[in-house]
Amino acid sequence: MMKLSIFKSLGIMLLSCFFLQSCGDSQTRLSSTVPATQQHFEWKLVTSWPKNFPGLGRAPETFAKHVERMSNGRLKIKVYGAGEIVPGFEVFDAVSQGTAEMGHAAAYYWKGKVPAAQMFTAIPFGMNATEMNGWFYYGGGLELWREVYKPFGVIPFPGGNTGVQLAGWFKKPINSIDDLQGLKMRIPGLGGEVLKKVGGVPVALTGGELFTSLQTGAIDATEWVGPYNDLAFGLYKAADYYYYTGWHEPGAALEFTVNQKAFNSLPDDLKAIIEVATQAVNQDMLDEYTARNNEAMQTLINKHHVDMRPFPPEVVEKLKTASLEVMQEHAATDPLFAKVYQSYSEFQKKVAAYHKISEFEYYKNR
Repeated sequence: MMKLSIFKSLGIMLLSCFFLQSCGDSQTRLSSTVPATQQHFEWKLVTSWPKNFPGLGRAPETFAKHVERMSNGRLKIKVYGAGEIVPGFEVFDAVSQGTAEMGHAAAYYWKGKVPAAQMFTAIPFGMNATEMNGWFYYGGGLELWREVYKPFGVIPFPGGNTGVQLAGWFKKPINSIDDLQGLKMRIPGLGGEVLKKVGGVPVALTGGELFTSLQTGAIDATEWVGPYNDLAFGLYKAADYYYYTGWHEPGAALEFTVNQKAFNSLPDDLKAIIEVATQAVNQDMLDEYTARNNEAMQTLINKHHVDMRPFPPEVVEKLKTASLEVMQEHAATDPLFAKVYQSYSEFQKKVAAYHKISEFEYYKNR
């Protein structure tokens, strides 16, 4: 009986040890997974826009709210306006260097670093907003965009679109292409290069500098976005003539940029949340501009008596010819630019063929 008791005691001890070991293993597994899924992150997002500026400035704020809500507070993103941490034209460098984990800006601001970046914002006489989104998400555009930014450790995401912009504000009427000779105009990207080719002088300025520069005569003209944003800046007080069509930016796409290392540090669910939130804001911005531009245009015309005019056909044709020359010159000297331009052009040609019998015909007949 004594031997039996000893064996029973040993068995109980062994079972207890096994149970405790099992619990310990389970606890170890839990401790290695739970903290990872519950880890919290706090990021900075720098922008090229004034804080909470209508449309452009509110988009990153909306994005940050979406991310915090969907992640249940595990990823919090604080948004900074232009100049709060870095100037508006230094957003890309800040994200690349890790000064901030994210940015919101326009790709054509980085033409000095990589000329091909300009095409991910707009090409003069190129695709509109819906066509750009089609190219990004289903035509290989986003993959090319990420290839262009990869050497800088930056991941781009489409971050909104203003739709077709207007040609801008001018202090004097534009009756012929000769009126653009020597004209100092704030106009970035490829549109600025086209203006230079026809004799104008493109000037690089952030949004916050536009009104004073136009009012003081530092520039003779400026484009910004369209009625919604131009009314907010009060540009009607500094120039008499408001021109269309927006030949230079037919579908101006904005971008969210994410530091590669910071993105890689996130668990998969937070990565997915960022991707989905950028898509939501990308569409939301276009919806907002579609809703707000007409209301603002009516205010400019009826309350502030703004003189809105179309560019003369001769001017538009000269700009179109110059645009093609600029694109061909870049493609001939820059293989990366040529690669992106080929993809863009092929997609535009195909989508334009369908839109000719769908969108265009509908607009003519409705």
